[in-house]
Amino acid sequence: MPSVGRSIPHESSRDHVRGRSIFLDDITPHRNELVVDFVGSPVARGEIVALDLSAATKIPGVVGLYTFRDVPGSNLYGAIFHDEYFLAEDKVSFQGEPIVVIAAESHAALHAAKKAIHLDVRPETPIVSIAQAIEAEEFIGPPRAISRGHARDALEKCPHRLDGTLYIGGQEHFYMETQCALAIPGENGHLTFHSSTQNPTETQVMAARVLGLGMHQVVCVCKRMGGGFGGKETQATPPALMAGLVAMKTGRPARCIYSRETDGRVTGKRHPFEVRYQIGFDSDGRLLAARLEFYSNAGFSADLSTSVFDRALYHADNAYFIPDIELIGRICRTNLPSNTAFRGFGGGQGILAIESIIEDIAEFLDKDAAEIRLLNCYGAEGRNQTPYGQIIQDDTLPLLFERLADRADYKQRRQAINEFNATSQIHLRGLSLTTVKFGISFTTKFLNQANALVNVYTDGTVQVSTGGTEMGQGLNTKIRQLVADEFAIDAANVSVMPTSTEKNNNTPPTAASAGTDLNGSAAVNACRLIRERLTEFAAVRLSEDVPIPIERIVWEDGCVFDREKPEQCLDFGHLVHAAHRERISLGERGHYITPGLGPSRPFFYYTTGCALAEVEIDRFTGEMRVTRADILMDIGQSINPAIDLGQIGGGFVQGMGWATCEELKFSDEGELLTASPSTYKIPGVRDIPEDFRIEFEQDSRFPENVRSSKAVGEPPLLLGLCVWTAIKNALSYAGPRGHVAPLNLPATGEEILRCLCELEDKCP
Repeated sequence: MPSVGRSIPHESSRDHVRGRSIFLDDITPHRNELVVDFVGSPVARGEIVALDLSAATKIPGVVGLYTFRDVPGSNLYGAIFHDEYFLAEDKVSFQGEPIVVIAAESHAALHAAKKAIHLDVRPETPIVSIAQAIEAEEFIGPPRAISRGHARDALEKCPHRLDGTLYIGGQEHFYMETQCALAIPGENGHLTFHSSTQNPTETQVMAARVLGLGMHQVVCVCKRMGGGFGGKETQATPPALMAGLVAMKTGRPARCIYSRETDGRVTGKRHPFEVRYQIGFDSDGRLLAARLEFYSNAGFSADLSTSVFDRALYHADNAYFIPDIELIGRICRTNLPSNTAFRGFGGGQGILAIESIIEDIAEFLDKDAAEIRLLNCYGAEGRNQTPYGQIIQDDTLPLLFERLADRADYKQRRQAINEFNATSQIHLRGLSLTTVKFGISFTTKFLNQANALVNVYTDGTVQVSTGGTEMGQGLNTKIRQLVADEFAIDAANVSVMPTSTEKNNNTPPTAASAGTDLNGSAAVNACRLIRERLTEFAAVRLSEDVPIPIERIVWEDGCVFDREKPEQCLDFGHLVHAAHRERISLGERGHYITPGLGPSRPFFYYTTGCALAEVEIDRFTGEMRVTRADILMDIGQSINPAIDLGQIGGGFVQGMGWATCEELKFSDEGELLTASPSTYKIPGVRDIPEDFRIEFEQDSRFPENVRSSKAVGEPPLLLGLCVWTAIKNALSYAGPRGHVAPLNLPATGEEILRCLCELEDKCP
């Protein structure tokens, strides 16, 4: 029976629940292994005027103390631009910025050394907010823009126009396993890293750069991560560099694991955005012109902020055709930890802006926002080209929208909410049906490639190595299924090996929702090269004299046979054993590149979907609950329906958390005030929609991609924003009709209550 399309269990699920899965902290300590930590800046911006390590060096168990002067290679590094200091030199740019790396025999010695180090930093006034950065003209890179038509002129001619500003907060990744790395020195200056990273090649490249090595001297291995969500795409690098520096200096293995609070304070988050918009429309709600000005808070360095910002602009239209549109903006530099990749990668900030605008238009026109969304959906020719020139190749968006509205009884529920809100004195209810069109591909072209190594063994089992990393999303399980079906064997006979730069070179990060697309396709390509050789061998082996035509060879249920003589089958294990004895290669490397990408086609395809959320808020406390959520997604032919179901449900709730309860708070001095679970609230089991329904579009397929599937990692998170728009809809019932609810993200209880006070004129 084929594996693809079946809900086989996640390959690590049994070990996870039994506590047997090996994460980095579970790796048995090596002989003479050292523990590593660092001393960071006590202020967000300032000048280092004194640093005295003498007392710390005398503490028993302290093996080494290292500053930027001890870095053997370049002290500057970065994902796109080399604008980050590994260890601060004379100035500091964010609170917690590493200054001194400490190596010790024990954690007790580490803590004592941290207290004994004398550090004096002269503070300067930090830039913390987007507004402060704009005023100080602190930007990263030039202005960025996408446009079509003549938006400014068109806006002047529109029958109706709305202007406004939307603030979108950031989000903490809150992976279960914090940033961590283990460095093991080897012969000839070689270093092997075990790292909790989505990007082993990035770790390899940066370790070589900072430690003064060639890439051939560095190997990075990742068995699995305890969550990533984009936070380990680039920011797994600093702990690896710290461990690597210690291993190089001491010749001993070294392990660096951030505490939960340290991780919260020194790692970047999802980018906060400020959006200033002007929108023009007619009396039916048809979008005619738009000008959106975006500002993002990058933190102290570029990291991936330019790519995140580009994706925000690419998704500012979401699913809607706007004839004249101008999308512009700047990336703001502030004295916060460098913000970085997060599931959705800027797409959510762009999508939220247009979804909020549509809610405002609906309120202004006293219409149903769902009708306005459907009216403006990409569809027929002439209304199927994005502002950046890509043609929408199918018209499924209106179809999905209508199907979900029908299946979820949208009209009846809208009427019921109207009646409820007309009489309720305590609660308000809201309903919102939104859609998403999420582009699948890295917007940096060279990242859209992957390689895989497939080794078939003489007992008929298979090992697969790819550049993809497993962070719980089920990538390895899907690759097992794909490889198993290529050889018509059971998935239990396929093992996906730990990701290693030694086996898979120059690989992209596991990100952009493309992990299965890229790495699965590369593995399939490798399998097909092996299968082609084995098919030719089977054609000879199954014949009596003249080789059987290759097209008659069938692979099915672990056997290979001649279609005309199915009773004379070769077991796969026997076939490969015999092939090996005839010196036929049973190993192969596959390579895959995403086809068709170019300036006007940054995405291979779009994953689309719709979601409907119903919420209830307390008019007196601002407390909110999601009473029901319905999701309908087009993910092509699912490789593993159970895993995809989990990704959709989990992504939706994570997006809902960003939109409602996850609030980052920084002091005016740049200190993160929400650095632990006691001050930062992620969604809990009681926050999940009480009635939660998820469906796939059953008759969909995308034959250009591996097994006609579509990516599913990031799009459902953006569907979770429908909870925010449902809250906005509920608030529209509180004030006078036509008055827009001034809601920002996240819509915490406090933010909802603030809006209610303003709308109902009850503010003190």
